[in-house]
Order: sequence, then structure tokens, then C-alpha cells
Amino acid sequence: MTRIEKATAGLSPVEVLKKYWGYDAFRPLQQEIIESILAGRDTLGLLPTGGGKSITFQVPALMMPGLTLVVTPLISLMKDQVDNLNDRGIRAVYFYSGMSRSHLRLGLDRARLGVAKIAYTSPERLRSKTFVDELRSMKVSLIVVDEAHCISQWGYDFRPSYLKIAELRRHFPDAPTLALTASATPRVVTDIMERLEMKEPRLLARSFHRDNLSYIVRYTDNKDTHLLKVLHNTAGTAIVYVRSRRRTRQIAEMLRAAGISADYYHAGLAPEDKNAKQAEWKEDRCRVIVATNAFGMGIDKPDVRVVVHYDLPPSLEEYYQEAGRAGRDGVKSFAVMLVGRADKGLLTRRIGEAFPPIETIKNVYEMMGNFLDVAVGEGYGRVYEFNFNLFCNRFGFKPTIAHNALMLLTRAGYIEFVEETTTRSRLMIVVTKRELYDLPLDPVTDTVFQCILRSYTGLFADYVYINESLIVNRTGLTEQQVYDSLLYLGRLHAVSYIPRKTTPYIVFTTSREEPRYVQMPRAVYDDQRANMEQRIRAMQEFAFTTSCRSQVLLGYFGEKDTAPCGSCDNCRNKRPAAVADTKSLADHILTLAAMPGGRTLDFIALATGANTDILIETVRQMADDGTVKLYGTLVVK
Repeated sequence: MTRIEKATAGLSPVEVLKKYWGYDAFRPLQQEIIESILAGRDTLGLLPTGGGKSITFQVPALMMPGLTLVVTPLISLMKDQVDNLNDRGIRAVYFYSGMSRSHLRLGLDRARLGVAKIAYTSPERLRSKTFVDELRSMKVSLIVVDEAHCISQWGYDFRPSYLKIAELRRHFPDAPTLALTASATPRVVTDIMERLEMKEPRLLARSFHRDNLSYIVRYTDNKDTHLLKVLHNTAGTAIVYVRSRRRTRQIAEMLRAAGISADYYHAGLAPEDKNAKQAEWKEDRCRVIVATNAFGMGIDKPDVRVVVHYDLPPSLEEYYQEAGRAGRDGVKSFAVMLVGRADKGLLTRRIGEAFPPIETIKNVYEMMGNFLDVAVGEGYGRVYEFNFNLFCNRFGFKPTIAHNALMLLTRAGYIEFVEETTTRSRLMIVVTKRELYDLPLDPVTDTVFQCILRSYTGLFADYVYINESLIVNRTGLTEQQVYDSLLYLGRLHAVSYIPRKTTPYIVFTTSREEPRYVQMPRAVYDDQRANMEQRIRAMQEFAFTTSCRSQVLLGYFGEKDTAPCGSCDNCRNKRPAAVADTKSLADHILTLAAMPGGRTLDFIALATGANTDILIETVRQMADDGTVKLYGTLVVK
């Protein structure tokens, strides 16, 4: 019995939650999922964004003997979760394509010896027979499939590597399977259960309805101006989602120029930059984060008051997940979408970009092989660093087309395209302790080296992850001084220093083929293109409908015959005097005006759903009565 198994013996799930996470109670549906797993049932948990999916398998993992194996496609998220678990005294490891052999070996040893209770793996790893054979030597008590919609060809992010999970299950017939997703249509739910070969599965699902979240669409061709208006007229932290990395920086700069605290975030940033930006935003030192869809997974900030979609996402599944990051604390919040006249056509054009012509895909495959210097018939099982930008520039490919061609080749089983895996800096001391005293170190390098020796353990035995920013903070030196000192120590052969780098990888899952033999199966190309067309139409319907937006969204996810929400922009237009609850409009105005600094008329209109003319007249009457004061567009108590 491991240390954690002894510590949790005899405890109930809520006691384990309290002991390791400090919470007194579970969120809705978490305990039901945990109890289903502990009873040995195959379970599909449908939890909306912010529902706390990770707790549903981390708690039973500590209570069950052996190892819990978690399959997830989100490499950055698995790293974050492993770090968070280790910080709580729960040993966890992760595996993904492209990681060093020594790191892989160390993780497997920890899992096999029972040191680690939870092991995260990317689905691509399951294609390796050697890796699966290593898992078979372990006692796996629970298999978790995160982002389970990826196993369904009808899902918005189908990944063929997920199909290997069913084969993995057969090696552990007594281990229940927990599949988790935040968004799935009824068709996808059925497909998940079938693809995972679940036995008498139990479906536990929360409604997709969010009664504290108002869906608002604003039609404008001047999105910057309207974005500023939304942010000026709402309070609290905000997320602005865009579809391009370049635009994250541009819009953040525009917001800062307008006096709004803002920063930007995308997948291409260094881990230290990501962590710093997340911390600034989560701790309310930055109000607005402008981001691609790389931001938000695993980030649980409950008091986000507004999520703005500057660009339309390509599916309602993605929209629901991103919009759902607002108002997780149950307080009134807004999901605002800015729609221009060109947006409907832009969505349609994305289909052609996502599914380039077959000949283009074959050409990308051929040029990729040439770029990596892999001969026809060679490459099987090999991992290659892949400079994507250089590849596109050298062969004249449009990055969007090349990226999607590589993704289709991945789905067809020819390669694995692992996007921008960031490896943390690593260091190992390669001299003896006695030899340390004879090193010719200048004062700056000596300061850096002494800081490393004080800050990290195990440096003489194996590579240890280091953080240059931490060394900078502890020594007061500049980043360049720290970096130069580490390189100098490497030249002295005192340490082996592997700096952080961010690079994509290509893994050849078959030997390189001649282009004429490269085929796109119907399930990968034709069927997926048809699925995307359906999702685009559903997104367009939501954006341009005159019906209740919540009803449209819920209907897409299989919840029929729901009542109008009364709080989206379309419902408000039909019921101009509607308010969010049974209080009178005057009571709502009074409550909002009592907030520090008062509130603008636009904010009050957004929060109450009141018609502007009726709102102004009510405020004037309240001002005449002396209940509130009106300063231009500002209302204060």
C-alpha cells in the first residue's frame, strides 16, 4: 500500500477532497461521478466548462489501489495539472510524443513502482507498442478519457489516435473507464460510449443552461469601438477571444491606449510568459486578457464578468466552452459576440482552409519529408523537430493551409503533428562535488551557480528542471547575465544545460510514402468536411437568429422544449421591460447604482434587460425623487 493509499484509507470522498484540496463540499454532479467510478461503473460525465472535471478522477485516484491513467490531448494542461498535484503532495507524471527518453524512463519507473498515483498521457503515445507494453506491467485501476468528444468522428475535434483507447481497455478489463467532456451533442454522446466499448455505461450530465449568463450579439463593422463600449460599460475581469495570435497583441495595445488594463496570450508564448500573464490576470492586476482559444483550459477564475468574442468561433461547442468561462461564481455575467457583415462569409471560407485540396495535402506531405530529409520507406517511429515557419517560407505554403494539411495527415495516420511543445530548461551537474571547488568562476557566474545549488536538489544524479526567472529574482541579476553564466558553466563542462525551447514535432507513424500512395479516407476528409459544414451552419444560426439564443444553444446540445431565457438580447428586444428576476426595475437600478463609483446607463440596460427609453424615464423619476443622482450617463445612489 502506497503512502497516499494509507493516508486515504477509510476516508469518504468528501474527506479526501477536504484533506488534499481544502474544499468542504463538491460541485454539482462531482460526487455522483466519483461514487459511480468507485462502484466500478463505466461512466460518461458531461460537465460544462468550469464544472470541475479534474476533481472527478483525482479524488477516486487517491482512494483506489494502483495507477489512474488519464488520456488527454492538452499537453500544456497535463503539465500544469501534474505540477499542481505535486504541489499538493500527490505524485503524478506525464507522457507525450517528443519528450526526452530519460524523462520518459523516469516517469515509467515512478508509475510502475507506485510512486506516482496518476499518469497523464497524450493519445498519440498509445500508438507505441513499447509504451503500451510498459503500461501492461502496471496495476491500472482507472482509465480516464479527458476531452472524450475527440474519439467521435461526429465531434468537432476528432482525433484518430483516441481510437487506440478501446484497445488499451482490453488490457485492463477490471478497470472502469471515466469519459469526460464539456460539450457533446446526443449523437456524439452515443458515439463516445460505443467507441470506448463501455459496458452498461452510466451517463451523468448537467444541463447546458446557465441562468446567470446573458448571451448578447452586437452587429457592427467597427468592432474596436464596440469592444471599448462593452468594456467601459461592464465591471470586473474580462476575456476577449480572437482567432489570430497577431491580433491578440494588437487589440491588447489598443485597449491599453484607451486606458483599460489589458494583456495578450497565445500558445506561442514561453511558459514563463504564460504563467506571468495568467497570474497578473487571475490576481486582478490585469483586467482584460486578449487571447486565442489556447487560453482558459484549466484556468478556474470564478469572477469573470464578461467574455467577448471578437471573432466568431467555428462551432457552438467551442463557443459554449469559451463563453462559459464567464460567471462561474453564479453572479450575473455576459457573453458578448461582435458580428460584422463579413463574418458569415469568413466562417464559410474556413471550410476550404480546413480541408485543402487532396493534391495540396500530398504536396505538403512530400515537401515535409524533403524538409526533414527522410527518404521514402524510412522514418517509421522517428521523432523530428519541425520548424514550421521555416518550412512554410521555404516552400511557399500559406501557414493556415499547411497547418490543416498536417492535421489531416495526422488524422489519416501518416504522421503525428505535435504543435509547439515547450520543453522546460534542464540542468545536471557533471563534475564531482570535490571538483566544484576548482572551477574558475567569475563573481556573477559563482552567484548563479550558488543559487542553483541552494534552490534545487538531485542535480548530481539526473537532469532537474530549472527556472531562469526564479534565479533572476533570487540573485537580482539580469536574464542575460543568468543565461550567459549557464552557458559558461556548460563550456567548462561543469554542468549539462539544456535551455528551454518551443518547437513543433513530426512523428512518422508509418514509413514515408510516395505522394501517389497517400490517401485521405472518407471518414477523415469527406465526412469531417460535412460535419464542419453542419457546425458552421449551427454557428451562423446562433449568431444571426432572432429567436432566444439560449434556446438555440440548448437545442443544439439536445435539450428540447426549453423556455425562453428572458435575458439574451433577442428576448430583451421582445420583452423591453424584462428584468433578471422578480424585483422591480427601480430596485435593480438602485442595487446597481449602489456599487462603488455608480454605473452607466448602458451597463444598467445590459444587466437588467430594460428598454433604453423606459430605463431613462425610470432613472429620471428616481432622480427627481432623490433616490439616485444622474451625472450625464452615470447613475449613483
